[in-house]
Amino acid sequence: MAPTGTSTEGSTWTGRPDLSDVHGFWTAPIAERAAAFAALREREPVPFYPEPELGPLPKGPGFWALTRHDDLAEASRNASVFTSGKGATNVVDMPPEFLEFYGSMINMDDPRHARLRRIVSRGFTPKRLAGLTEEVQRTARTIVDDVIEHGECDAVTAISARLPLKIVCDMMGVPVSQYEFVFDRSNIILGASDPEYVPDAENIITALLQAGHELAELMRDLGRYRVENPTDDVTSALVNAEVDGERLTPDELASFFILLVVAGNETTRNAISWGLHLLTEHPEQRAAWLADLDGVTPTAVEEIVRWASPVIFMRRTLATDAVLGGQQMREGDKVALFYWAANRDPAHFRDPDAFDVRRSPNPHVGFGGAGPHFCLGAHLARREMTVMFRELLTRVPDIAATAPPRRLQSMFINGIKSLPVAFTPGGAR
Repeated sequence: MAPTGTSTEGSTWTGRPDLSDVHGFWTAPIAERAAAFAALREREPVPFYPEPELGPLPKGPGFWALTRHDDLAEASRNASVFTSGKGATNVVDMPPEFLEFYGSMINMDDPRHARLRRIVSRGFTPKRLAGLTEEVQRTARTIVDDVIEHGECDAVTAISARLPLKIVCDMMGVPVSQYEFVFDRSNIILGASDPEYVPDAENIITALLQAGHELAELMRDLGRYRVENPTDDVTSALVNAEVDGERLTPDELASFFILLVVAGNETTRNAISWGLHLLTEHPEQRAAWLADLDGVTPTAVEEIVRWASPVIFMRRTLATDAVLGGQQMREGDKVALFYWAANRDPAHFRDPDAFDVRRSPNPHVGFGGAGPHFCLGAHLARREMTVMFRELLTRVPDIAATAPPRRLQSMFINGIKSLPVAFTPGGAR
């Protein structure tokens, strides 16, 4: 198989990386990115940067970058100081109409955040999530059935993207006829800085608003229908859930749906894709996993999430003056929590650039740091990855990439757009 070049052995970084350079630093080889963050942690753990360019929006005053695990964990826990209400997914301040569509829990502070999380949690009870296990298994089996005789495919579109897309859409009651629509719009939302998804950089905001509007309308229509015609899907549970006399508004339901299809679809898809890539580069780790499938799967799934860190950063805004990592920050300052960097901090991870399917302990922040914004769907994401990799390693154990991953141009998502793979047609005999 062709080498895919993510080893960091021998990598060095002598200059100061430009974390605002979406089409430069964030498209550089993974080894260079890791070496650059290692240098920052050692020499300048809380650097300050100008803001990236985003279409026609004016540049803001800049942002602090958190690169160390301890600093990121402290900011995550201290949500009353490091707030999310002014935007969490972009360093650049977005227009108010943008937050209308993307203003779900991820962009809220307490008490609004706590209120919304209490309500939507009614749709994600342990009993409901446990009931998804059979559907996840059935979907994963069908995905492998559809490719197993071909001996090759694009792992992203044929394997990785299909599982979370179907599970999220089925959970919410979105019909099969709308799957491709949801997939395309979520690609635009998370791939807006990639010319393949939004060719005209000057129209990024328009493209984002249009994609958000279309997804919101899909869920508003479905929500209205489920009020009168409830089923056992999550949309029915959410539109009829009442906590302390409060219900979700149609706009809150629509915004939450956008969050769910974007976070629940794209991040799991990219973790699975990176996992297949990593198993190609590290055949000894594949062998260790295959030798003890039941014992190694839990730690392997966590290691893939740590190594891939599908969500690269989240933004916070200072509600008051604070000192973090020895750096004085002022009220109103922007802070980017770089999970990707924290997950390679040698203070918490032995040989952090290595991929080790038996790594333990593994205190990664791939689902966000501790605190109120820890990922609501972490349990489901782990379940999807567990089932998908068990299915692949059991039925097509020699599946491997035949070329390097084609990566998303993004500062926000560590994404893979395509990954050609090959395997023995018909699978394990």
